[in-house]
Amino acid sequence: MSASERSVLEGEAPRAGRGEATRARAAVKPTAPVRGPDDIITLKHGAGGRAMRRLIEETLAAGFTDAAVDGIGLAAMDDGAAIRLGDRWLVVTTDSHVIHPVFFPGGDIGRLAIAGTVNDLAMMGATEVLGLTSAVIIEEGFRREELERIQTSMLETCREAGVRVLTGDTKVMGRGELDGIVLNTTGVALADAVVPDAGLGPGDRLVLTGTIADHGIALMAARRGFDFAGDLRSDVAPLNALIRVALAAVAGGVTAMKDPTRGGVASALHEMAQKSRVGILIEEPKVPLRPEVRAAAEMLGLDPFQIANEGKALLGVRSAAAEAIVAALRAHPLGRAAAIVGVCTSERIGQVVVDTGIGRRLLAESEGEPLPRIC
Repeated sequence: MSASERSVLEGEAPRAGRGEATRARAAVKPTAPVRGPDDIITLKHGAGGRAMRRLIEETLAAGFTDAAVDGIGLAAMDDGAAIRLGDRWLVVTTDSHVIHPVFFPGGDIGRLAIAGTVNDLAMMGATEVLGLTSAVIIEEGFRREELERIQTSMLETCREAGVRVLTGDTKVMGRGELDGIVLNTTGVALADAVVPDAGLGPGDRLVLTGTIADHGIALMAARRGFDFAGDLRSDVAPLNALIRVALAAVAGGVTAMKDPTRGGVASALHEMAQKSRVGILIEEPKVPLRPEVRAAAEMLGLDPFQIANEGKALLGVRSAAAEAIVAALRAHPLGRAAAIVGVCTSERIGQVVVDTGIGRRLLAESEGEPLPRIC
């Protein structure tokens, strides 16, 4: 009896010869994991749609836990975090700004950085800002004159919002290592009550504080040199005073808030519907939209619902409070075009339906913003 036969009878695996062993090792050699399209980061992953949310949930936020947070943490994927401090809330948010071009009709990267951070705090119900931080990363060769213009714009926007920059940081990178300038701002505020983006309930009304798609269309025209008819200007503005008016109009009347920036109103509505476990019905004829913006979007083949805004808010409000809140918004200069545009339902959970006046369609949420680097 051979050694290999004895080993089989004794319950051992037979020993392979040199050639057999080599073939066996080759057969079990680990293979590289199959890569999919989302394994490479593209511009869509920073554009505010489904792709960006998946990247954050599956990678950037993975492993962080909210177990020790008494309030709203990273897992909520809201506009900021809220931590309980006694009978009040400390609200914190941070944002980075990489817009191109740096200067555009209606604003610039400096105004955008201050307003965007103030607005993220306001969307959590925190309209009294304690202070901001500002980190500036500058490419070698950037003109000092333009840097001073940006700083002046930041200062003017701070005064408009009633906020201050308390501390900051500056870095310079080599020529070609950065596209001009990047700004990061962090904001801290106190709030008596937090308004999450997941607070909608059936019967709540959806309110837009003004016309949509102004920012994205203005950026598109400036970047591509399009000569559209009409005055296309970004709507970038700090909204804390406007939101303060809405919150004060009816106590407890506002149930959820979101600023429809990257991904536009479509992305904001989908996120709010999915988190709140409601369906949303939007009446398209009631959605405020400037005629020149509508015309430009039609010429470009873009859906205004998917185009970014930087000076508008989307509010969920209780049905009984809707008219009073809209009246209060319209009395403020930034809310003159405010309108009730939809209602939350218990049907089609997580979906958004648009009633065009002659039919209904499902509102699609794009993978990413059709125009990247808009904020």
